[in-house]
Amino acid sequence: MDTSAFAKRYVAEPGSDQVMALCQEADDLVVSVLCLPELIATLSRLVHEKKLIKADYRKLKGVIAADLNDADICQITPGVLDAVVPLLESHPLRCTDALHVACALAVEPDVFASADHRQLCAASEAGLKIVDVS
Repeated sequence: MDTSAFAKRYVAEPGSDQVMALCQEADDLVVSVLCLPELIATLSRLVHEKKLIKADYRKLKGVIAADLNDADICQITPGVLDAVVPLLESHPLRCTDALHVACALAVEPDVFASADHRQLCAASEAGLKIVDVS
């Protein structure tokens, strides 16, 4: 699950119900090492924009930490880096989006969930079964 999908567990938006159902059905949840910093960046931005109060941010941060303790975290390994370059060369992806797909390729999940259409296209073309949660 990339960060755009995982964030829907904590911020109610279109696709949140689908993400919650995926998480409940899953035997294992795998995210890349980028997920936590990207989530904190998103939530911090919402605090700065006055769309999230600091008390709720602190509560969410604790829930996210607990959830990630139960998740498998894919690290950026040499194999992941080897997969990133061809993804970037063949798809109009941002670096972090390509890293999420490369991590998924490394762990070979049953499904790769994202709300990013470019990322989903790249993941599908790379052979991953995808779930669009946008």
